[in-house]
Amino acid sequence: MQFGYVKMQGAGNRIVVVDQRERDLPPPSAEQIRVFGNDDLGPGFDQLMWVGPARNPASVASYRVFNNDGSEVEQCGNGVRCVARILAADSGRKFTLDGPAGSVAVHALADGRVSVDMGRPVFETSTLEVNGQRLDVSLVSMGNPHCVLLVDDTKTADVGTLGPLIERHEQFPERINVGFMQVRDRETVDLRVHERGVGETLACGTGACAAAVAGRELGLLDETVNVYLPGGKLVVSWRRGADTVWLTGDAEILSEGIIDL
Repeated sequence: MQFGYVKMQGAGNRIVVVDQRERDLPPPSAEQIRVFGNDDLGPGFDQLMWVGPARNPASVASYRVFNNDGSEVEQCGNGVRCVARILAADSGRKFTLDGPAGSVAVHALADGRVSVDMGRPVFETSTLEVNGQRLDVSLVSMGNPHCVLLVDDTKTADVGTLGPLIERHEQFPERINVGFMQVRDRETVDLRVHERGVGETLACGTGACAAAVAGRELGLLDETVNVYLPGGKLVVSWRRGADTVWLTGDAEILSEGIIDL
C-alpha cells in the first residue's frame, strides 16, 4: 500500500496526516503503524490522523486517530488542528469534521493558528492508591480519558514513574492519559502529559483541555487559560456548565512524502 503524507507539528506534538478522502483506503495495520511511526524506519510521529470521506452531509471529512504504538484512540486535539490546517485550503476557514467521538467544529485563523471545538467535558474527582501514595486526582473525559494531578512544580514532578503506573491502574481498564499540572496564576498553567500508548509527549491538546477543565472545576482558573507544555503554548477557553471547550494553537507543516508499506 502506497500513500502520501504530510508531517506537521502542533505545540511540539508530531502529527502525520494522510488524506484518503478520494481513495478511501483502510488504515494500515497496527504493526505497519508502528513501523510508520518509528523515527528510524519511517517519518516518525506521535499520532497518525487518517482522513477519509465525511460521514455527515454537513461535514467536509472524517478522521481516525492512531498512536505510534498502533493503538486507535478517540481524539487528538493537536491532530485535529493539523487536519483542519490542511483542509482549510479548499474548505474555507470554518467547517466541521467527523471524528470518532462525534462532529468537531474548526476555525482556521488568519494568523496560522487553528481553534477546535473539543466538545463538552465530563468531570469528577477521585482518589488513587499508586506506588504507596494516596493521590487526589481529577478525572476528565474530552472524548478520551484523562487523569489530572496538581503538582507544585512540573520540572520535578515524577512523570516517568507515576505516569505509566496511573495509565495502567486497575481503575482504568482502557488505560488513561495522565497530566501533571502546576498552576502559576488564574490564567496560566504549566503541564506535562504522559499519553497512553506514547509515553511523555511534548504536547497534548486534549490533555491541555482536561487540565483547564480540572482547574476551573476546582476554582483555581479563569475562563481562558494559557497552557504551557514542553513543546509550546496552547490556549483553552471554557465557560463551564453546558458550554463546550475550545482549543487554540499552532499547526505547522514540517515535510511531505510518500510511503510504501
